[in-house]
Amino acid sequence: MSIQIRNAVKSDCEQLLQLVRELADYEKAPNEVTITLAHFEESGFGPTPVWWALVAEENNRIVGFALYYIRFSTWKGQRMYLEDILVTEQARGRGIGTLLFQQLIVEAKQKNLNAICWQVLDWNQPGINFYQKWGARFDAEWLNCVIDIDTNIPNNG
Repeated sequence: MSIQIRNAVKSDCEQLLQLVRELADYEKAPNEVTITLAHFEESGFGPTPVWWALVAEENNRIVGFALYYIRFSTWKGQRMYLEDILVTEQARGRGIGTLLFQQLIVEAKQKNLNAICWQVLDWNQPGINFYQKWGARFDAEWLNCVIDIDTNIPNNG
């Protein structure tokens, strides 16, 4: 296996967005990806980046990625939040996800972050199985909440 794990660079963004769309298809939400390439690039490589990523590259082609940002817990401090991790369908089963996850742990330690947090869909059994191998704790107590700012938000005040 000639897989190289490296930090993403701006020129990777187009391939990364293709993988984000593959992930959205897998998660049964293909129409939910609305980000533009320009916004994606600016958010990761502009003057104040808000995300970082690792890529798994084989023969100059990205076959997997892990995208994260730093979140802050008032109880625990700074933590890595793993927004997405994906290995393309054709490259699965070769240990690439493990290589990405191992490097995420190295990055978290280098940045003095005390944990890695993420979400997994309750029906994504392959993902759940992968995370269980790492000793992940699953929390069914908390509910996810989202307000889309571009919709009509009621005036409650």
